[in-house]
Amino acid sequence: MADSYTPPVTGTGVKATIQRIGGHLAGMIMPNIGAFIAWGLITALFIPTGWLPNETLAKMVNPIIGTLLPILIAYTGGRMVHGQRGAVVGAVAVMGVVVGTESPMFLGAMIIGPLTALILKYVDKFTEERTKAGFEMLVDNFSAGIVGGAMAVVGMFGIGPIVQTITTAAGNAVGWLIGHNLLPLASVLIEPAKVLFLNNAVNHGVLSPLGVAQAAETGKSILFMLESNPGPGLGLLLAYLLFGPRAMRPSTPAAMIIHFFGGIHEIYFPYVLMKPRLILAVIAGGAAGVFAFMITGAGLVATPSPGSIFAYIAVTPRGGWLASSLGILIATGVSFAVAAVLLGFGRGEKKDEADESQENITEPATKEA
Repeated sequence: MADSYTPPVTGTGVKATIQRIGGHLAGMIMPNIGAFIAWGLITALFIPTGWLPNETLAKMVNPIIGTLLPILIAYTGGRMVHGQRGAVVGAVAVMGVVVGTESPMFLGAMIIGPLTALILKYVDKFTEERTKAGFEMLVDNFSAGIVGGAMAVVGMFGIGPIVQTITTAAGNAVGWLIGHNLLPLASVLIEPAKVLFLNNAVNHGVLSPLGVAQAAETGKSILFMLESNPGPGLGLLLAYLLFGPRAMRPSTPAAMIIHFFGGIHEIYFPYVLMKPRLILAVIAGGAAGVFAFMITGAGLVATPSPGSIFAYIAVTPRGGWLASSLGILIATGVSFAVAAVLLGFGRGEKKDEADESQENITEPATKEA
């Protein structure tokens, strides 16, 4: 279950509530990290700009990101709320969101999966006491089918368009900042949008078209570097490795490799969702990187796809490697520093370990008494 991947949140208040919500969102993603890695490897290898371009194998890329991954997320979210029945109706309902929109609906899946399972949970509670003996399977199957089918329709005509509107609004806001020469501030919108899995919509829907037009005139464009910079994510993962929850630390080296060398930024989004305050770290890192790109005159000739360090090198114009590398390095350093501060340099983890050790010492003494 997902709760084995994310540390439990204790306490009350606004801070704990936000962390708990982020933990639930991350809990839908973390059990499916293997699927993200599989998609990332297929993408990095077989797309036209990959390491081993293959038109036939590349046909798997869009179905996996557009259909399989949202279904897995909705399935996991439904299972967290109402077990296997919730998982099934969550997977059915998300198909309405997937079919009703063109963008990858990770955010829509994280909404409709748990919501559909919650509705079925209340329906089951209502029918449980009113179902005669021998009719349980019939009622259970039909109630799940009705709820799942109805929510698929709601997803197609309700949740999908709402998420699409949010995506479009985020893209328009980024475009406005770019048009008013406020590039570093664009990170305030780009980084949260990335964490909500709207990165492809912002990058390919807004930044890439503008960057292509600029590159046609000047031979390079900084717009290709705003969303694709791997520095903020790398800095965050480094902070997690050194100061994050101990249960999460073993997963970060592989995540860093997939993110920095494979260019699959989605791998670090759950780490931010788990502790939402860390969004400040990637925003700061992104803004610092953009500022460094601006003052050094950095730019790329095309969108790095996927956004790995190797793709960056491949589309950097001659003589521009130092400027590109400096921006990535600064973004990594700033993101790491801010994340380390927000994680308290691991002090919270040490305190939890001390409390746990004290409990282990006092428990035997209590039993003996």
